Amino acid sequence: MTRSRNHVVVIGASAGGVHALIDLAERLPAAFPVPVCIVQHIGSNPSLLPELLRYRGPNRAMHAEDGQRLEPGTLHIAPPDRHLLLDGDRLRLTIGPKENHARPAIDPLFRSAAASAGPGVIGVILTGQMDDGAAGLRAVKDCGGIAVVQDPATAAEPEMPRSALQNTDVDHCVPLAQIAPLLARLVGSHEPRPRGPVPEQVLREVAINRGEATVEDLLTIAAPSSLTCPDCGGTMWEMKDPKPLRYRCHTGHAFSALSLARSQKEVSEQALWSSVRALREREMLLRRVASVSASLGDTAQAAAARSHAERVKQQSDALQQFAESVPPGIDADATA
Repeated sequence: MTRSRNHVVVIGASAGGVHALIDLAERLPAAFPVPVCIVQHIGSNPSLLPELLRYRGPNRAMHAEDGQRLEPGTLHIAPPDRHLLLDGDRLRLTIGPKENHARPAIDPLFRSAAASAGPGVIGVILTGQMDDGAAGLRAVKDCGGIAVVQDPATAAEPEMPRSALQNTDVDHCVPLAQIAPLLARLVGSHEPRPRGPVPEQVLREVAINRGEATVEDLLTIAAPSSLTCPDCGGTMWEMKDPKPLRYRCHTGHAFSALSLARSQKEVSEQALWSSVRALREREMLLRRVASVSASLGDTAQAAAARSHAERVKQQSDALQQFAESVPPGIDADATA
């Protein structure tokens, strides 16, 4: 297979992604002629993904290093707790704010690849929950690249591929087993068309990911909302591009509407259960006061404390019942 200097493949995966990536790596031809960059949601946990992909596939696989040059036939994998970005033909690692509660996150990789390589990017979304990667794949398409999505019916978790399909005019939606052969055909036969201008929103969001942006950059691509960031408490700004609906704070945290809704649910649940705990502790204290008062012969104080404790118990029982009835989070279909 001849080398295609103009292409780079970027792949995003979440839940179920390790098995999917192993399957894809096994099917890629040896000496794959272009670099492959991968984000698998792992948070800050140690990862043996490079070793697994090296062992099971014919190409090199390694954790990306800051400043490393892209190498054909190499799977460059985002290391734990670092965003992976493309900067021309080099890799950049940052510990910037999380996107969709993830670091590494898929959107920053896809967005920076789109800005760096434009029509030469092939973006691939695999199995996963939530909708990280939907905005990044949209950026790939907006910059002239190719969008590939695993058929949700073949995904261990179909939510992420389904969201990508709902928000982007995808070029190829195929079962997992067909993705590697498809990539081989695309890089061997498809010559990227000339680059056009990179959309301003993509450029400014890449600057945010690199830590180079100002509040003025956010002003040009988003409008302030009445929502607050669940991570830092700052004002959330609604991105002007409505598909997919997304939010950013001036600190740099970014959320799709789906991930923000789920974060809000977690915050509200935590607040409710903290209130239940506080009321339970108050009830315990009042019953202790009643017990001590009774032992000292102060029957009036003991009765008053017991009565107050019963009222507090009723409040905590009612609040616990409410907390237990909080509805489940929304799914990707509800925010499409």
